[in-house]
This record gives sequence, structure tokens and C-alpha cells, in this order.
Amino acid sequence: MPPLRRNEYIKGHGLGNDYLVVDPRTLGIRLTPRSIRLICHRHLGVGSDGILTLQRSRRAEFGLRIFNPDGSEAEKSGNGIRIFAKCLWDHGYTRRRVFRVDTKGGVVPVALDVRRGRVAAITAGMGRATFRSREVPATGPDREILGERITVDGEALEVTAVSVGNPHCVVFVDDPASVDLARLGPALEHHRMFPQRTNVQFVRVDSPSRVTIRIWERGAGETMASGTSSSAVAAACVRHDFTGRRVAVRSPGGLLRVEVASDYSIRLTGPVEEVCRGVLSRDLLARLRGGAR
Repeated sequence: MPPLRRNEYIKGHGLGNDYLVVDPRTLGIRLTPRSIRLICHRHLGVGSDGILTLQRSRRAEFGLRIFNPDGSEAEKSGNGIRIFAKCLWDHGYTRRRVFRVDTKGGVVPVALDVRRGRVAAITAGMGRATFRSREVPATGPDREILGERITVDGEALEVTAVSVGNPHCVVFVDDPASVDLARLGPALEHHRMFPQRTNVQFVRVDSPSRVTIRIWERGAGETMASGTSSSAVAAACVRHDFTGRRVAVRSPGGLLRVEVASDYSIRLTGPVEEVCRGVLSRDLLARLRGGAR
């Protein structure tokens, strides 16, 4: 299929975590926090968990900016990178099956598993996980944050902080389904411990090779799946010696597979699907330009 035309977008999802892919060169409007919020709105706009924009890069074959539905910018997204990579292949931006994507959270190598012309799965190198507070970042003296007890909305929790290019807060629990995520998710996201806010995961270890998680994503709220969350959780499980280095991470959207190397570099593998290809309407464009209220 040809590259995107005027005001076109591609909508895709990774296990229910959905993004819109746009090429800013073809958009008739400027992406601002206000316009991003409207486009991502589930009722007034197209609806998505964020927007992915194609950029030029001097460090990789392609550049990518990732925007949350609240208009803020994310450093990295495992599902977003895979959706973006599939879009590049499907819509004629590349014929390479192995290439690199430059994100705010680092350069990510991707490998496409193409079967009969269709991208069946994508593996992304998510970088090296770190638990050092200054790298997450987290407040206080420089240290590894591993099972540290903090108070959140009057409740004591043991948290493990980890960065995989963006910040994460991992909490091990007996039953993620019983967690009041609508209360504890935003409380942890905005906790004073995390000056840049944080993504949040509640995790149950099911076996040495499988875990179950629920996700509160910074700037987006509860999501069905998250590639960086799955990567951070797998790294935390290995660091605590709860699992081996190959971990199947199940979220409400499905299963992602994560490999954690001895230096805590991470490879993430999972499926992505395209949902639709569409054009922003004249009515929505008018509202985005401020001509309609």
C-alpha cells in the first residue's frame, strides 16, 4: 500500500493497546497538546491510547515521537514501536525486515517476522533495564529501589522502580484483579517519589516463566497491554529472582514474551494488528483548527 496521503492516519493495536500513526508532513494541522487530546478522544475524535508520528533521524533509519492521549510525550512504547514498525512495512516506507527506530528513550532495533507478506510478529530491543533511582528517575539518595516501602493514598506498598527508557513502578501482589487500580494507579503515577510521573504495574508471579499484570499507563490510565510495562515487569521479576530470564507476561489484552539478558538488556516479542486506514474529516479538522466549538 502507498505511504500516507493528506490528513490520513493508520490505526493499529498491540493486544488492545491502540495508537494512531501519522506522518506530520501530510497533516493539515499542527499537533499540539490540545489537538492530540481531541484526536485521541474516544467520543469526539478518532479515539486511541496515543499518537505515533514519523520523524527524521540521524541515529536510525526512522525517527518516532510518541504522544499520550493527555497530550504529553512519552519516551518509549513497546506496543507503539511495534505498531509503527508494522505500519512502515505495510505502507511502503521500507522493505527492510530489520531496522532501527529512534525514540526519545533511545534507539530501538526491530525485527519483523513476515509470513506470506504479512507481519505476524515483531521483536524489539527495548534497551537495558536499570533500578538506579537517579536513572528512573526517583527522588532521594542514589540507590536501587527494590521492594522499597512507601505510603500511597494511606496504604503501605512495596515498590520496585525500574527504567527501560521510561519510568516504571512495579508492585507485586497476590491478585492484580482485586487491586483498586482507579485509585492506586493515579496515586502512584503522581507520587512525589517520581518527579516525571511513572507507569504502574501490579504483578502476580504465576510460575518461574509466567506472570499476570494490570497496567496504569502514565498519561493514559488503565490500558489492556503495554510493551515497556511488560519489559519492566520481567526485569523486576528477574532481579528479585522470582522468574527465569524468559518470561511470558499476560495482561488483559493478551501475552507478550520478554527475554532478559545477563546485563538486563531486553528483547520483547508480540503481535500487532492494523485496525483501519482513515482520513480526518473536514468537521474534525475545523474543530482542531479552532473553527468549531
